[in-house]
Amino acid sequence: MKFLSPDSRFMQGWNDLTDAIWINMLMLVTSLPVVTAGAALCAGSTALRKSQRGQGTVTRNYFAAFRENLAKATLLWLIFGICGAAIAYSWIVLQITPLLIPKFALTIIWAIGFEWAFYLQARFENPLGQTLRNAYVFGVVYFPATLACVAIDVVFVGLLVAAWFYMPQGLFLLVVLGYGCMLALHVPILEYALRRYTRQ
Repeated sequence: MKFLSPDSRFMQGWNDLTDAIWINMLMLVTSLPVVTAGAALCAGSTALRKSQRGQGTVTRNYFAAFRENLAKATLLWLIFGICGAAIAYSWIVLQITPLLIPKFALTIIWAIGFEWAFYLQARFENPLGQTLRNAYVFGVVYFPATLACVAIDVVFVGLLVAAWFYMPQGLFLLVVLGYGCMLALHVPILEYALRRYTRQ
């Protein structure tokens, strides 16, 4: 049974899935204080990237990246968290037709920055302001990669909402798979987009 061989694509895919699920569990636990969610996103990205390359152990890589990015990633999370909450509030509460265009514009701007900022924080050593600027530069220059990541997140959020209303028993599976599995899809997309900057 070649598909059970450690080198088979099936087993490699299975290992990637179990790593993503474990990283998702670590992200959930380390995000419990809420303000540390940004560091969890950075740590999850780093651990997944190294896992897909076979570098080190998942748990050690995760906590090393969590500690390393805690300060800057927390500031990033405060920026995107507060702005994201304000945008969500505007969509839910401020049902005013003339505000539709500004709300769409702000949502797009927020999404572009969110998809790139934490990954760049985890991947490169830069001042916080430079990381934010780079997030929007890369987000626009590599717009297909940005769009792919946004689409992945939209599908995941859509599944969560659908499960909440129509199939609550599926929520547990979605929580177990969680955003860690979504990041596992983000990592190769963003790495490919950044390949000219990360080539050794």
